[in-house]
Amino acid sequence: MKHHPLFVLLGPTASGKTKLAVALAKLLNAEIISADSRQVFKGMDIGTGKDLDDYQFHGQQIPYHLIDIRNAGDRYNVNEFKDDFYQAFEGITGRGKLPLLCGGTGMYIHALLQDHTYTAVPNNEKLRAQLELQELETLREKLLAYPDQLRSQADFSSRKRVIRAIEIADYLQYHELVIPERPMMSPFVVGLSSDVALRRKRIVQRLDSRLKEGMIDEVKSLLENGVSQEMLNFYGLEYKLIGAYLFGEMDYARLKERLEIEIRQFAKRQMTFFRKMEKDDVLIHWFDTGGNPDELLWSIVNLYRQKSNR
Repeated sequence: MKHHPLFVLLGPTASGKTKLAVALAKLLNAEIISADSRQVFKGMDIGTGKDLDDYQFHGQQIPYHLIDIRNAGDRYNVNEFKDDFYQAFEGITGRGKLPLLCGGTGMYIHALLQDHTYTAVPNNEKLRAQLELQELETLREKLLAYPDQLRSQADFSSRKRVIRAIEIADYLQYHELVIPERPMMSPFVVGLSSDVALRRKRIVQRLDSRLKEGMIDEVKSLLENGVSQEMLNFYGLEYKLIGAYLFGEMDYARLKERLEIEIRQFAKRQMTFFRKMEKDDVLIHWFDTGGNPDELLWSIVNLYRQKSNR
């Protein structure tokens, strides 16, 4: 079966992924597929950094996919993302163009590159509620009680992962997992990094900009349109904290302080996840974003052409 090329651009929040992806798409005749778990939702623009104007390159619109495909208030998971991704992927390759996956949701990207079959297993909220009450060692013993073939890909490292493994094993006891046929891909993965001080500076600058652009009013509008505080908490970060502010749980100074701290922590977790991907044999070509943007762009393009003979 033919392997189709896939260009992947990943990095933590505020690393400049979108603008770089747009320039790369122009040079490489590509269309962009978003790998952002929140940009799929309509009306969640400022808080997610959607920046749709950035998809214009010298007056030319660069096509993008998986943005504004769900209504705010809905949920979205990794298996839905995979289905939507492959639909976009097949359309782009069918047009003879390069799919360029760009985003910071490492779980989504990893699920594609490692072909995580069990993302198709649905959540079992009743079972989860029972398991949440149990200690990690008890959960591990419970998981080990299942036949080996039902827990072949289990991760015993944390309560969350053991609970998910039990959920999968329990499902497989009674259901056959139908694995859809997917196109084969040859990924080329680029990661963007910078020193911690520069990343922190960019996060603070972008936060200030988004607050001035009306991020609080955006969250207020979501609430007025029926999105619950529970769902804001589910979306996390800006939406969770601004929701708490709007419900009188903190003042503006505290809100801004919490946003800066939690966005920095989020970026750190993103980098930790990307490093974990490397331990799982995902080859990431890292580039520092602290220098000249044009030099960065051409360094990436030249390496891609060298590696792919394109």
